[in-house]
Amino acid sequence: MIMSNTEKATAALADAFAASRRAVVFTGAGISTESGIPDFRSAGGIWSRMEPILYDAFLTSEEARLTDWRRRFDMAERFSAAEPNGAHRAIAHLTRAGPVDLVVTQNIDGLHQRSGVPADRLVTLHGSGDHAVCLSCGMRHEISYAQATIEKTGKSPRCTRCGGLIKAAIISFGQPMPEDALHQAMEATVEADLFVAAGTSLVVYPAAALPAMAKEAGATLIIASRDPTDQDATADLVIRTPLAATFAPLESMKFD
Repeated sequence: MIMSNTEKATAALADAFAASRRAVVFTGAGISTESGIPDFRSAGGIWSRMEPILYDAFLTSEEARLTDWRRRFDMAERFSAAEPNGAHRAIAHLTRAGPVDLVVTQNIDGLHQRSGVPADRLVTLHGSGDHAVCLSCGMRHEISYAQATIEKTGKSPRCTRCGGLIKAAIISFGQPMPEDALHQAMEATVEADLFVAAGTSLVVYPAAALPAMAKEAGATLIIASRDPTDQDATADLVIRTPLAATFAPLESMKFD
C-alpha cells in the first residue's frame, strides 16, 4: 500500500508503533533535508556537484586530504547551524519512551544525537562529522584542531600522540564500515517486529540489506521516502509524505 496523505500516514505509523514491542528505525539523508542539510545522492545533491574523495586518495595524496578537510569544515558549519526537526524529535521520543530498540542511521550530521536519542540506542553506520580520529592509533581530535592546523601550516593535520594521519570520523568511499556497528544493527534487525526505513534511498549496501533482512525475519516493514526505492514492493506500507510533518505528532504518544 502506498500512502500519500500525511494525516493517514501519521495514524498508520502510530498504530504500528503502538502494536510493536521491539522496533528498529533506519534513517538516511532524507530525514535531515527538512532541517536544511542537503542530501548526497539525489538530483542536485552534493555528489552531483562534486566528486567524492576516495579513502585511498585520502591516504596517499596531500592534495586530496586538504580538499576533503575543506569540505568537512563546510559540512561542520552546516551541521552546527541545523536543528533537529519533528521527525528527529519523534524518533527520539519513541526510543526513550516507546518500543524503538535501536535507531540505525546513515547520517553524519549528529541530529539524532542532539534530538535526544540515547547513545547506547544509536548506531551511526557512516560515522560522525563532529570530530576526527587518528587512522593509526584511534585518538580523538576536534575538528577545530584540524582547521587551526591547516590555517597555520597549510598542511593536513597529524595526530598529537603518534603523528599519524587524522581524518574526520566519517566513513569515506572505499573505507571499511565498522564491523561492530553493522553487527549491532543486523542483530537488532532480525529481532525486530517492526522496521521503519525513513528518508533513505536504500541503495548503499550492506546497510540497504537491513529492510529485507527484517522482512524475512517476520517484521512489519514500513518505508517512508520521498522517492521510490527498489524495495517498495516488499514493504507492508510505503509512505510518500513530508517526514517531519508525518512523524512530529508521534512525539506525544503515550506508552504503558
